Amino acid sequence: MTQYIKLSKGLNISLKGKAAQTVKEVALGEDIAIVPAAFEGLTPKVLVKQGDKVKAGDALFQAKSCEAVKVVSPVSGTVTEVVRGDRRKVMLVKVQADSVQEQKDFGKKDIKKMSGNEIVSLLSESGMLAFVNQLPYDCVVADAAVTPKAIFVSAFRDMPLEAEAEVEFAGEDANFKAGIAALAKIAKTYVGINTDQEGKAFTQGLDAEVAVFKGKCPAGNVSVQANHLDPVNKGEVVWTVDPMAVVFIGRLVNTGKVDFSRVIAVAGSEMNEPCYVKTVVGQNLKAILKGQLSSTENVRIINGNPLTGALSNINDYLWATSSCVTAIPENSCPDELFGWIMPRFNQFSTSRTYFSWLQGKKEYALDARMKGEARHMIMSGEYDKVFPMDIYPEYLVKAIIAQDIDKMEQLGIYEVSPKDFALAEFVCSSKQPLQAIVREGLNMLKKENS
Repeated sequence: MTQYIKLSKGLNISLKGKAAQTVKEVALGEDIAIVPAAFEGLTPKVLVKQGDKVKAGDALFQAKSCEAVKVVSPVSGTVTEVVRGDRRKVMLVKVQADSVQEQKDFGKKDIKKMSGNEIVSLLSESGMLAFVNQLPYDCVVADAAVTPKAIFVSAFRDMPLEAEAEVEFAGEDANFKAGIAALAKIAKTYVGINTDQEGKAFTQGLDAEVAVFKGKCPAGNVSVQANHLDPVNKGEVVWTVDPMAVVFIGRLVNTGKVDFSRVIAVAGSEMNEPCYVKTVVGQNLKAILKGQLSSTENVRIINGNPLTGALSNINDYLWATSSCVTAIPENSCPDELFGWIMPRFNQFSTSRTYFSWLQGKKEYALDARMKGEARHMIMSGEYDKVFPMDIYPEYLVKAIIAQDIDKMEQLGIYEVSPKDFALAEFVCSSKQPLQAIVREGLNMLKKENS
């Protein structure tokens, strides 16, 4: 039975540089690296050393808190370096890819004959468990031995400039369905789609409960969908899985081998030819962005979308969880002639402060400036307009700042993830780093409950 859920709150931000629906292939570079920071909540224990030979699917590191959570190499080759930062924090594990690729064989699987525990064991050994997050805390699975009450997959993305599912998953229908079938063996699985995806091949015949969401961004956030389908209460655990990770799992089931190739969007107003690129997890951004950047100065490169992505540079690597790489103007100069009093026909505003609201739907080339300074929080209700969950976001943020754990629990912190607050951060007139505040609150709660 299909559920239909309409969300009235949210905000769509139309940015210039949306990727054209053409896919270019980037040759596998010799320089591949896995970034542990892409796996939220995972403190890595490195399992390899410089000079080791690895196949695609061999473990590079595992979580210190849960040995079942492993991160594997996307390519075969030689480990060239384990890059460490302050206090020997692991920043990168680099692998020099072989010219001829070898893959570790986990064996083809018949999902119908496997139990939930056997599926979890397979996900652990193959490194797929690292792509599974949990609520509460919105982090990589903390304890693989705990069976979730439900699993949620959002099959669409609606953050600005993110990849569209129809392009990203083209030709992956069988793998997506196999991945969903595997997850359904573990716990009841929900798949959220938007109205445009209803009736599409990859949403038909799924071993899951399908929910159709209609509404503005962030309707595609999996935690928003979980809030409306089966909210998380204290003491409960649910898993959330990125749709591309479902495809990775499906490939593993169907072929017995790990395949981390994926199609990502290369987008943003600072790209010469915004398009889609077929590459592999860990690819150097220099190869992905070759000939794309309109300028090498005053440009912000982002591993992910402009609202929730990570600040990067041309020498960084594609994060395992990124569906896009975007570039927007940095525009570090804070001074403008007459400042806010200018009519600003080319600037986006959620209010009618600028005259741009008279121009209807329009794409904007927004830069990375805050356009203001951090100040005390004003209880204005502006967060509520873009926050489509049955939670009071302003009160929750204040409880986190005050480190009032009891109040945080009462206000629904178990149900949220930092990216749910991305739009609230965007519209915040107090310029508060809401995503960072919520992450700090979740880490505090996790430590308190451990």
